Amino acid sequence: MLPPGPGDPATSAAERRRLIASLLVVRASGHLADDQRRYPQWETSNAELQRLLDAGIGGVILLGAGAPELRLRTEQLRRWAGGPLLLCADVEEGVGQRFEGLSWLVPPLALGRLYATDPAQALTLAEAYGACTGREARRVGLNGVLAPVCDVNNNADNPVINVRAWGEDPATVSALVTAFSRGLQRQGVLGCAKHFPGHGDTAIDSHLALPRLPHDRRRLEAVEFPPFRAAIAADIAAVMSAHLLLEALDPERPATLSRPVLDGLLRRELGFKGLVITDALVMEAISARHGPGEAVVLALEAGADLALMPADPWAAIDAVDAALASGRLQESVLRHAAARRLEALERWALPPLPQPALEEGPSPEDRRLAVTLVQRTLVVQGRGAIAPRPAGGGINLIRIDRSLACPFLDARAPAMVLPQRHGYRPCLLAGDGIPPWRELPEAPLDLERLGSGPVLLQLFVRGNPFRGDAGSNEPWAAALQQLLRAGRLAGLTVHGSPYLWEALAPLLPADCAAAYSPGQMPLAQQHVLEALGLGAGSRSGDFTD
Repeated sequence: MLPPGPGDPATSAAERRRLIASLLVVRASGHLADDQRRYPQWETSNAELQRLLDAGIGGVILLGAGAPELRLRTEQLRRWAGGPLLLCADVEEGVGQRFEGLSWLVPPLALGRLYATDPAQALTLAEAYGACTGREARRVGLNGVLAPVCDVNNNADNPVINVRAWGEDPATVSALVTAFSRGLQRQGVLGCAKHFPGHGDTAIDSHLALPRLPHDRRRLEAVEFPPFRAAIAADIAAVMSAHLLLEALDPERPATLSRPVLDGLLRRELGFKGLVITDALVMEAISARHGPGEAVVLALEAGADLALMPADPWAAIDAVDAALASGRLQESVLRHAAARRLEALERWALPPLPQPALEEGPSPEDRRLAVTLVQRTLVVQGRGAIAPRPAGGGINLIRIDRSLACPFLDARAPAMVLPQRHGYRPCLLAGDGIPPWRELPEAPLDLERLGSGPVLLQLFVRGNPFRGDAGSNEPWAAALQQLLRAGRLAGLTVHGSPYLWEALAPLLPADCAAAYSPGQMPLAQQHVLEALGLGAGSRSGDFTD
């Protein structure tokens, strides 16, 4: 994959287009059938996917499906490709975050908080976290994990990083991403540090618009850069660029499209020799400003090796081909990028583990780890317990981002089932418009519409892509005080953002049952409600290294 030397034959048109294709990573469903796709606007059909793989596409990012089906899917994609292929997923919180039936772990920020009080245990758990993610990725046939997040979440209003970060200060993030990466890559899975050079101090989601960081170089060196330096020193396989404008480095182009950032800072100053991957090019920070072909050309000009999720892969191939023909791009640059992809796969991406019994779910070791992470990061406040079976019945008021596509809350979820068993009927309050909000700042809940009886308030709030905020604009302090004044607050649980919990906890009387978990998944729901007296069943044992 090195550039042709003197006397080497010229690259044919077909070979050139195949070289270009190898630098693209497309999105696909983890499900086998087209009609199972969750996001068909981004996930190509099987027929189109076969065409792209036949053309030499270098990677596929997958989302959705249960573990057994994903294993079949990755085997299918390898057959269709007929060559080395990056098969990756955005599994920052364990493989079970995206694929049913495997370990869904507490968000990384939970360990960042634990590091402040018990750094040794936090480091041990972070490495085990990485090892679990790597093991389970290989079980389902993935060879790349788009993690760890190296952003320092020092902005509580960050709408998209939030609990995805490993900490709120550079020293904590540096230590924990190093431990996670060590555990991950020892399992034979390629890791990817993101979002370079740092997305933690933004109040705008780059999925929706272009964030700007106004900080000077001294501040960037002190806060944003150290975790990436640590990941590079720990031999991380790949780095993902951020779609944000750092005015001190390049006032004109976002990092993903900036040669001063990718080539100047990342390659030359920080000495990174591995694989540079863009964040998804369909995100509005890029796609609102550049066409699907031009975005890929600009990213390759800037120093990226792989273009993730181009809006139109065929348009991207055509545009890069035209840039080569015009002399705007040099074929040697693309050949070096393709060589880095192959080197990363050969060095880090081991073959899938032998066909496992995926129907059995996580291994006992990984189950223990998931439980331990929940237990070690659970916060319980107050001397009381939630009263079971209130006279006339109670209300289980659950706040979620949206009423549809809520993977942690279905009809069988503990947050639904356990309170219902104890006399609290569920009522969903969703960000997409489900009542009982009303326009009164001091009393935002419509209690008449909600009905009578004590209220168990369960808030599922965290930063997430495409939301645009982390719940900070919602009047939960006023709602909590309204319930307290009415004598109707049975208890409070917060899942996700520590910032919301820290704002609400001081408002509670000492006898009010309340608990916080950074996790939103069913395992966290179970442990929170057990701690408040609404449990059923026993807990698993602790994880031991």
